[in-house]
Amino acid sequence: MLGIGTIAKKVFGTPNDRKVKAVRPLVGKINALEPEFEALSDEGIKAKTEELAKRAMGGETLDALLPEAFANCREAAKRALGLRAFDTQLMGGIFLHQGNISEMKTGEGKTLVATFPAYLNALTGKGVHIVTVNDYLASRDAEWMSRVYTALGLTTGVVVPNQPDPEKKNAYSCDVTYATNNELGFDYLRDNMKSELSQMYQRPHNFAIVDEVDSILIDEARTPLIISGPAEDRSEMYATIDKVIPEVQDEHFTLDEKTKQATFTEEGNDFLEARLVELGLLSEGQTLYDPESATLVHHVNQALKAHKLFVKDDNYIVRNDQVVLIDEFTGRMMDGRRLSDGLHQAIEAKENVAIKPENVTLASVTFQNYFRLYEKLGGMTGTATTEAEEFMEIYGLGVVEVPTNRPIARVDDHDQVYRTAKEKFEGVVKEIKEAHATGQPILVGTTSIEKSEHLARLLQAEGIKFNVLNARQHEQEAQIVADAGRLNAVTIATNMAGRGTDIKLGGNVEFSIMEAIEANPDGDHATIRAEIEAAHDTDEQAVKDAGGLFVLATERHESRRIDNQLRGRSGRQGDPGRSSFFLSLEDDLMRIFGSERLDKVLSGLGMKDGEAIVHPWVNKSLERAQAKVEARNFDTRKQLLKYDDVMNDQRKVIFSQRREIMEATDLSEIVKDMRDQVIDDLVTDYIPPKSYADQWDAAGLAEAVKENFGLELPIVEWAAEEGVDDGDIIERLENACDKYMGEKTDAFGADTMRRVEKQFLLQTIDSKWREHLLTLNHLRSVVGFRGYAQRDPLNEYKTEGFQLFESLLDGLRTDVTKQLSRIRPMSKEEQEEMVAQARQQQQAMAAQQAAAAVAGQVREGFDEKDPTTWGNPSRNDDCPCGSGKKFKHCHGRIA
Repeated sequence: MLGIGTIAKKVFGTPNDRKVKAVRPLVGKINALEPEFEALSDEGIKAKTEELAKRAMGGETLDALLPEAFANCREAAKRALGLRAFDTQLMGGIFLHQGNISEMKTGEGKTLVATFPAYLNALTGKGVHIVTVNDYLASRDAEWMSRVYTALGLTTGVVVPNQPDPEKKNAYSCDVTYATNNELGFDYLRDNMKSELSQMYQRPHNFAIVDEVDSILIDEARTPLIISGPAEDRSEMYATIDKVIPEVQDEHFTLDEKTKQATFTEEGNDFLEARLVELGLLSEGQTLYDPESATLVHHVNQALKAHKLFVKDDNYIVRNDQVVLIDEFTGRMMDGRRLSDGLHQAIEAKENVAIKPENVTLASVTFQNYFRLYEKLGGMTGTATTEAEEFMEIYGLGVVEVPTNRPIARVDDHDQVYRTAKEKFEGVVKEIKEAHATGQPILVGTTSIEKSEHLARLLQAEGIKFNVLNARQHEQEAQIVADAGRLNAVTIATNMAGRGTDIKLGGNVEFSIMEAIEANPDGDHATIRAEIEAAHDTDEQAVKDAGGLFVLATERHESRRIDNQLRGRSGRQGDPGRSSFFLSLEDDLMRIFGSERLDKVLSGLGMKDGEAIVHPWVNKSLERAQAKVEARNFDTRKQLLKYDDVMNDQRKVIFSQRREIMEATDLSEIVKDMRDQVIDDLVTDYIPPKSYADQWDAAGLAEAVKENFGLELPIVEWAAEEGVDDGDIIERLENACDKYMGEKTDAFGADTMRRVEKQFLLQTIDSKWREHLLTLNHLRSVVGFRGYAQRDPLNEYKTEGFQLFESLLDGLRTDVTKQLSRIRPMSKEEQEEMVAQARQQQQAMAAQQAAAAVAGQVREGFDEKDPTTWGNPSRNDDCPCGSGKKFKHCHGRIA
């Protein structure tokens, strides 16, 4: 018997069906306009953009302009790219414009879909950001889609790391800007560390379309973006402690792989104390529980995590004497990203590479709070439904499944579960051999570099040719993906999530044409294209006859979305295809999340060696395990966000104050208000309200005024006068300070004084904010212990965080007032002395350069590999060996 819910769905459709049905009339309107826009000339399309922009800025709503804008964009794309958007692509664009996530399967043309809402929203002149997961995709999509925007009369920019300032500023001023999530977040932080408005890159945040939205807003949301500066160098300490950790036995620590935590046991602490005393790092009688041992405890804990939780070729690789992190979701190298809190240094010590100094946080923001700055947000991905609750709760984004243009023809096999990893890989190799014999292209998904290389060795032994795509082959990524759909191709890939390049059956024809033209630039391009397209049609049909792309996954990921993304690589645009997952009880997911019961059940079923079990019950058990991990990760992100929200409110206040200061031309009123507030606070401290004159500390107030304002005033005499109260003293102090600062303004000149006030204000805000971030980090690390006293750590953090922010503002007023009170113009003698010192320095530098030139001429037999030919380099000179280090830190180092 059918339930009420099932009957309702059959009659009214699912909520998703109703959303799709609601936009069909809009798609019909766009299609009806097609003949009208086909008749326009190329200039007519640009003229239409100008007309629509005038109407948008004149107050007409974007919803009213949507049919014409989408029709114009479709026509421009048809002419510029030779692609006519399907109805389903128009639907995806409408949902994006409405501020939703369009869930569209792989190969449905999401890159083109983004141009429709981007064009419509760019008509307001406020700019649109299209966010991608990596620099390659940002550059590729910007270059490809700029043809459409140019045909429409819009400008396109792309933001990538290490871009020259003028280029980056120009990119942000374009109508449509492509950028990675990391670069957008970092530029936001950098902008709020600038001292001039003209140096800022970003405009107010209007509308962003996030590609691979689940990867950016969920997977990467656990890690905040941090801009850091150098702290004290403790490299020696990391190297010393790293020698102790390999001696640690299993009973000395506990490992929780579920929460990714490693902690020392009591036995471990006793062992460590004994070893650290031997090494001279811990004094006799001192324990690790003593307050003065805090730094040491931090170092040993990070070293333990580095050895027990971080695995080479899985979590990171060593490249060019550097530890480079690997993104666990995309398998890409994250150049320039470092683990905080000394953990990266601990891994560097473990791998015996150069240890870079620790950093202190100068500015930070989470992706959640950065993307919530936008007035409107939209997203695209192939897999968002499993996280729909989180998208709605954190970002207010609905998820809409857009129908595929053609029905999906892919066959999804049930999971095959083996007892051991060895049996599983034997089964994988056997399956690959069978499919390869038919010519079917195979994409094999692995979860780590180590496993991809293990499988590569097994296939090599069988004589099967293959390509490997992991962090080590980062540069050849586009080429490997383009070839993955060819007849007989076998591609082993680590985490294919968010790769952004379609695997086309028979190979990527545009890639082949580009390669052929590069190899023969003088040939007839039209002939080359025709020949390759004809050969490709034959190859494509042969691959379809062989069953299309076969996706074979060797493990389940923690998140169902990543599995669905891998599966979605096959069966694009109605192509045939097949997917299959091979698992074992030794896989991380199965091992960590309770495979013991499953092992007993499988043993009870009498499974033989090398035999796989295929059963819906096993699939359900796996889905439950994945759902558990997803829920835990959601909680982690929610918790991170709750704590960051406290800082975010304060961050907004500080950043808006900085902007107001930069926008202002005259800050004298703000500076005076600060000065008056400091006077009020000082008088309140030394002359308490409603107190008698004999309770006043007039001498203390006089000293405090001298300290903060540099003024010696007869406050003791004022206090002794008959009928004088605290209000009179405040008024006299304000008048004296105003007169004193007025004299300074006259001496400097009003314009110079205004510039000085602005610089002092910005520098002091930045300095105080940096200290505040450090204090909040320390508070965050210890506030969890308040839970033992039955107090809510989050509420404690909020309360104390607010008190710390209040004291930051008080300190800001005092510091600015004190600094401005102490500045004075230079006397003529001081100016002359400064010029003379500068001249002496220039002469000394010229003499050093001349001496170096002579030394270079004299030492004709100089050989950078032979120290006996180096002469006597100064300890502060660059080392003659060419290492780039100073001589005293290289060959001149004292052991």
